[in-house]
Amino acid sequence: MRGRRLSSILLALFLLVTGRAFAAPDAASEAAPSASVPHLTVQLVVPPAQIYPGQHFTAGLYFKLEPGWHVYWINAGDSGEPPEIHWALPDGVTAGDLQFPTPKRLPLGPLMDFGYENEVLFPIPVTVAQSYKPAGPTATLGGKVSWLVCREVCIPGKAELAVTRAALGSAPSQPGQIADDAALLARFASTLPKPLPSDDQAKFETTPQGFKLAVSTGQKENSAEFFPFDQTVVSNPAPQTVTPRRDGVELALTKDENLTSAPTELHGLLVLSGGRAYEIHATPGTLAAASGSRAASSLAGIVLLAFVGGIILNLMPCVFPVLFIKGLALVQSSGEERGRMRRHGLVYTLGILISFWAVVAALLVLRGAGHQLGWGFQFQSPIFLALMALLLFFLGLSLAGQFEIGLTLTSAGGGLAQKSGYAGSFFTGVLAVVVATPCSAPFMGAAVGYALAQPPVITFAVFSALAVGLAAPYLLLTFIPSWARLLPRPGAWMEVLKQAVSVPIFGTVIWLVWVFTQVSGATALLALLAAFLLLAIAGWILGRWPAKAPATIAAILVLALAVAVPVYAADKLGAPISAATTGTAASATKWEPFTPQLVAQYRAQGKPVFVDFTASWCLSCQVNERVVLERADVEQKLASSGVALIKADWTQHDDAITQALAALGRSSIPTYAVYPADPSQPPKVLPEVLTPGIVISALDSVAMAKPDTQKAETAAPGEKVF
Repeated sequence: MRGRRLSSILLALFLLVTGRAFAAPDAASEAAPSASVPHLTVQLVVPPAQIYPGQHFTAGLYFKLEPGWHVYWINAGDSGEPPEIHWALPDGVTAGDLQFPTPKRLPLGPLMDFGYENEVLFPIPVTVAQSYKPAGPTATLGGKVSWLVCREVCIPGKAELAVTRAALGSAPSQPGQIADDAALLARFASTLPKPLPSDDQAKFETTPQGFKLAVSTGQKENSAEFFPFDQTVVSNPAPQTVTPRRDGVELALTKDENLTSAPTELHGLLVLSGGRAYEIHATPGTLAAASGSRAASSLAGIVLLAFVGGIILNLMPCVFPVLFIKGLALVQSSGEERGRMRRHGLVYTLGILISFWAVVAALLVLRGAGHQLGWGFQFQSPIFLALMALLLFFLGLSLAGQFEIGLTLTSAGGGLAQKSGYAGSFFTGVLAVVVATPCSAPFMGAAVGYALAQPPVITFAVFSALAVGLAAPYLLLTFIPSWARLLPRPGAWMEVLKQAVSVPIFGTVIWLVWVFTQVSGATALLALLAAFLLLAIAGWILGRWPAKAPATIAAILVLALAVAVPVYAADKLGAPISAATTGTAASATKWEPFTPQLVAQYRAQGKPVFVDFTASWCLSCQVNERVVLERADVEQKLASSGVALIKADWTQHDDAITQALAALGRSSIPTYAVYPADPSQPPKVLPEVLTPGIVISALDSVAMAKPDTQKAETAAPGEKVF
């Protein structure tokens, strides 16, 4: 085959130039678990601490490579060879074939290889027969490993690796594990491709140039790569043209120049966006059009979820203060004619829709530029937090009666939401969206997570449904006159109500100041408080000389200074307060900071994990913590359940947390995930709104499912085993 020929040529050239055959041969003349040779380290990974009859486990072959060097996939592409291992195992112990994780394309001039850079682990299934009889107190599992490592040149290598484990005649009551090996294996568990789900299909048609491969996944796919298992079927370096389908994707593949007859199937990996990889066996034919209706049905369900989530979002603490403002406006307009009230409702809805579209557009653009961001990302910016706090404080001053927004200040941002007329309705909708983004309502998390992983058209459709849901209660009220007639008549009491409305607005300001302090520190806080003083002075000027041009100009100058001071301080003097992120110090339970490695380590030790994805700016998160997670009975359960407690603090931007959320199908918080001890079992995502029963039930379920085989031996010295 062409790949083998090229490999041989490269090897011959290398031998001629350097005279070094097998640059790292016999690096491990004395068998050891690992060997370090030029350009890589190779390690045999065997998690069980004992070998005994009837045992099944997964071992692994781990490569750590120098930058720029790579080893190969099972189909190396146009050159190269995959790693191999020839086992030397005790009688009764058998090992399966190497399993190959999802590769990447490695172009080199006109050629294309498939392989792995940096590091890779090849899992290997191992079985111990029921008839296994130990030949001594220990058993040695090992073998001779060979590989080809390449950059501009290729260097073959080999090593003899072995591990020694206790040999038992029967299964122990408490099997143990080698924690480092188990953690390493768990860290790479998600890199293996999966079989194509049974509901999905893969078909191909032969064309004059090659093949048209169509795969149904139930959703529109905008990116895809095909890695053929078989050589000399598909041209490796040829571009693969991707055409999204309503229910999947089509790829135009170029046939290999050595192909002499049409294949009966296309066997390979299909790698989709987000690292999803499926092994497919495509057969000749075309996909049925019926799969499109399934995608439409799925999308309709997500849109419905988003709409319901938007309605419930009105009840979240983020949005509630804005509802006071809108309620006041509704009372004021209750005496107006029906058509005008309806137009107010439609304009308010339009303000929400346009605001959602703007936020989503910014999020998609930033994601397209390579940023790892999720819903509510703007609250990770101290400058945004400062501007929000100033806006609401200025609005609160006006509601409290310090000044009236005059005609000369009608375009000032702080008064827009309080303006009368359609502009007031529109900007109240804008304000509702701005303050809603740090909250997540039931049903909303799944919808947002789905939407942000879809093409832009679907993303905007789902968020539009969310926007309409948020606007629906007020819109409905303006369209049903009988409900509007229940509202009280306008009168002097409205002035008192307006001043009362300032109370929740100031409460929101206090919360924003607290979040700003977590992100930017005490020095920047001083600047923000000084800005509040400047705002109060500007408000006094407007109240003392209303609708006077000189006073308005002076107020605008003071407002500009009020904005500039905290923005400068947050940018130049900001320093986060790491010890006071989410109030965990006062909690009786011990929460550890999130890292993906820590989650994998606990699961490898046979310990389930509860991860609280939270942030200081997430009001829903704070409510769940205060009302549920910090209840005495829940705290006692958390402390005694034997479940590792990890807090993923998203107050500031963190790519690892963003990726962990994406792996759960979420892009927003609060998110609560319970990871079973068995790494092969998927995590369970809890609802956005917690109750003590939900948390306790989730902890009980993972505690009951905890495998007995992974308890005692892996515990650290002195650590209690639950």
